[in-house]
Amino acid sequence: MLLLSLKNRIYMVNAILVSITVIGGLLMIWYTYKTEKIFQTIIDKNIVVYQSAESLATALVKHKGFVSYYLLDKNPAWIDRLHQIRDTFTNHMDSVKSLVEEDWEKEAIAQIESKYVDYITTKDRVIDLYISGEFQKGYAIHETTRENFAQILDLCEQFKTFHKNKISAAIETSREESNRLRYMALMAIIIVIILSLLINYIFARHILGPIRKIAEEAYNQGDFPRPANEVAALELSVHGLIKNTEQVHQDLKKSQETLLQSEKMALLGKLAAGTAHSIRNPLTSVKMRLFSLNRSCEFTDAQQEDFNVISGEIQQINKIVDNFLEFSRPPRLKTRDMSPSLIVDSALNLLEQRLQSYRVSIKLVRSVPLSSTRIDPEQLKEVIVNIIINACEAIKHDGWIIISEEERFVHPLEKVAIIRIMDDGPGIPDDIQSEIFNPFFTTKDHGTGLGLSISYNIIAGHGGWLDVSSKEGQGAAFVITLPIRDA
Repeated sequence: MLLLSLKNRIYMVNAILVSITVIGGLLMIWYTYKTEKIFQTIIDKNIVVYQSAESLATALVKHKGFVSYYLLDKNPAWIDRLHQIRDTFTNHMDSVKSLVEEDWEKEAIAQIESKYVDYITTKDRVIDLYISGEFQKGYAIHETTRENFAQILDLCEQFKTFHKNKISAAIETSREESNRLRYMALMAIIIVIILSLLINYIFARHILGPIRKIAEEAYNQGDFPRPANEVAALELSVHGLIKNTEQVHQDLKKSQETLLQSEKMALLGKLAAGTAHSIRNPLTSVKMRLFSLNRSCEFTDAQQEDFNVISGEIQQINKIVDNFLEFSRPPRLKTRDMSPSLIVDSALNLLEQRLQSYRVSIKLVRSVPLSSTRIDPEQLKEVIVNIIINACEAIKHDGWIIISEEERFVHPLEKVAIIRIMDDGPGIPDDIQSEIFNPFFTTKDHGTGLGLSISYNIIAGHGGWLDVSSKEGQGAAFVITLPIRDA
């Protein structure tokens, strides 16, 4: 069995609906013309012929009485009047003869005309006998004219009745056609209603039903208010889906970057760990020897100064080795449930003197403290301190740093805390922004290039991400995003 698609089914039902409407309209137009033609036929022929036949019968009836009036007062005016009536009858007869078309009509008129000729011939003979004084003969023939008159009148009535019946038949036909037209219109209305209900059923079952389900699911899973109708809900859900898709795409991109960064970190961590251990053993021996020399030897001022420089550089090397070892180990988080806002406050208290030394003013934008979540306070503070110190070193003197906090949903059910640290320093050139989180990458004269890499790993260990946004000459903004999770 051939199954039509939803689109084709709707098109087919609509096509049938339109076809029925068009055919019904055309039939109505055709029936109006047909009815008009019927009535036109009645008016143009039957009614005119009927009226002429009526006039013919009336003219015939007017023939009566004139001979009797003449016998009473012997006034010839009555005879003249009779001839005038005969002329009128003849004119009506000619009019009827010009209207009839069918053979039976012509035959009926010919019969009336023939009887009328016999009638007036006999009537003229009766008049002549009355004028000559032969009243007995005139009376005898007069009876015959009365019979002829009755026959002619009967023929006229039959002719008139026939056309009257034709008019009635035409009216009845028109009534039947009108009833048929009403029946067809009623059937068309019923079919259109059925097809309309079918279209409504198709829309409700195959279109509005699924849309309503999708809209209800979107409403239950979304964070938007219930819309006025299903289409609006579907529109909101589609917009939300597009937004979520974009967010998922961004998250996937971040995840890929994080994975790539993690692979780099793992490889470089192994290298750093091996290098650090290889350096640390002889370095420890050198430190012990220097300590022994410092206790057993007497140095001149110049020698003591050289000794102190050597000790300081060895301490620097030891610090670098410690950073290598810290970098080689994945961050071991000791999390507890607390607000990241407390860590921001702690970092600002710790750096208060350094900020004053750099003459950098700091502004904290916070409407309400961030919600509590699972964080490692010390490691998160290390990240914030590292970013603020980098900003101070980039600004050098007389600048500002703005720290803003906010919460928002990145998915309908996933809420994050965002800490944005912005400065008015020289900014980061576009060509190195993609490299600043790479280990050992630095633009400083004295630095290991591990600070931002370690910070990146710490935030990733929290399940968040660390981003940078900057335009050269317009400062930089580091954004820490942390998921808000229950304890």
